[in-house]
Amino acid sequence: MLKLKELLVKLEESKKYFWLLLNLVLIVLIFLGLTAVDALKKYQSSLIPSRVITVTAQDKKAIIPDIASFSFSVVSEGKDPAKIADENNQIMNRAIGVVKAEGVDAKDIQTSGYNLSPRYEYDEKTRATTISGYTLTQTVFVKIRDFTKISKILSSLPALGINQISSLSFEIDDRDKYLAEIRGNAFEKAKEKAREMARENHANLGKVVTFSEYQNYPGPIYRAYDSKSEAYGMGGASVAAPAVEPGSQEVTVNVSVTYEIK
Repeated sequence: MLKLKELLVKLEESKKYFWLLLNLVLIVLIFLGLTAVDALKKYQSSLIPSRVITVTAQDKKAIIPDIASFSFSVVSEGKDPAKIADENNQIMNRAIGVVKAEGVDAKDIQTSGYNLSPRYEYDEKTRATTISGYTLTQTVFVKIRDFTKISKILSSLPALGINQISSLSFEIDDRDKYLAEIRGNAFEKAKEKAREMARENHANLGKVVTFSEYQNYPGPIYRAYDSKSEAYGMGGASVAAPAVEPGSQEVTVNVSVTYEIK
């Protein structure tokens, strides 16, 4: 009789463990099922629908440049490198002083080159190569934001001893403030184009599937500044101020948008 009771107790305990284990298994299966459903939904949403329409559009705007830039150099030659360096620096310092006096900020004036190189001479008799002198080239890059100052600055530099001036170029300083407007217009054109195409084909426009854009970045506009005047020699006379026209640059944004159709 005692053994029967013990057997029944053990049986009851086994049932408890069985149901506990079964509940744990069910909880795990439910969790895995929910995870699988969520993963399936994410996978399905990542798939490109089979019924789509892709449209392209463009918007552009002509923008007047707001920065002019050029570089000027002093080229000095002589036998004593210390002497030509001193002369070169004096000329460059005077030129930079004049540029600053015209209202150009120090942050827009940058030394972009300083090169001292020897000049070699070959003697046919001795078959020896010696240094006959040195050439020092010092270059400064300048940005001008007030276009009314360009002509005056360019024409005053040769008289100070500046003997090389690069081509003048114009560019847009902050493109982003224009790109936001142009981009918005291009995407609006693309959306309207997609709506019209959907209406013509008795379809409904769905959500955006993919989109992209391409921007053109026009390079600087160059305006040649060249003079045959003797003013380009050291200590030359001043030259007539050149006429300066910045022109305009066309900034273009092309977009492509893919919509789901229903």
